[in-house]
Amino acid sequence: MVSITLNNLGKKFKTEWVFRKLNFTINENDKLVILGNNGSGKSTLLQIISGFVSVNEGEIVYKHQNQIISEDLLHEKLSFASPYLQLIEELTLSELVEHCKVSKPFKQNLSTQSFIEAIDLKTSSDKLIKQFSSGMKQRVKLGLALYADTPLLLLDEPISNLDERSIDWYQNQLAMLSNNRTIIVCSNNIKQEFFCCDKSLNLMAFKN
Repeated sequence: MVSITLNNLGKKFKTEWVFRKLNFTINENDKLVILGNNGSGKSTLLQIISGFVSVNEGEIVYKHQNQIISEDLLHEKLSFASPYLQLIEELTLSELVEHCKVSKPFKQNLSTQSFIEAIDLKTSSDKLIKQFSSGMKQRVKLGLALYADTPLLLLDEPISNLDERSIDWYQNQLAMLSNNRTIIVCSNNIKQEFFCCDKSLNLMAFKN
């Protein structure tokens, strides 16, 4: 599990501050939802926590088992799913999974075929990703993040593009794979997305 301390964070685009003076502590095993209006900076904050985006002010301290995680090793500790992340569309599903497992091994050394069955896409294992629907792609993204053997799980609007059956799948998988993990979910206040969360951070409180 990972703990994260946000110290006086501020992020701006050009001259406009998205949020400022953000101080918050995420403890090990916390299940946190980040809330806020559209454009409030939820996705930006999640990308900052993931290390993909830098801040203009402040710092973030990450710890795993009470040991500070250096920035160059952070990617090994987290998995991330978002509708805007791109998959390698020229690969088949099986090829993509094999490729991703190299950098992010699965929990319990799950095999490629077992993973594909777990995300309920068994009949599409040899199909090119570019032929997938948006809902199928989202299920692949979620599956790769959920099953990665990481102590920190970041999910940005996870039920985007999912139908009711797939939302049920997401909730069942997250409930099964949430133990001993720090989880952060970004949501437009859709409770189906953050049903497992017991802590919240509303970015509207940190507007400049």
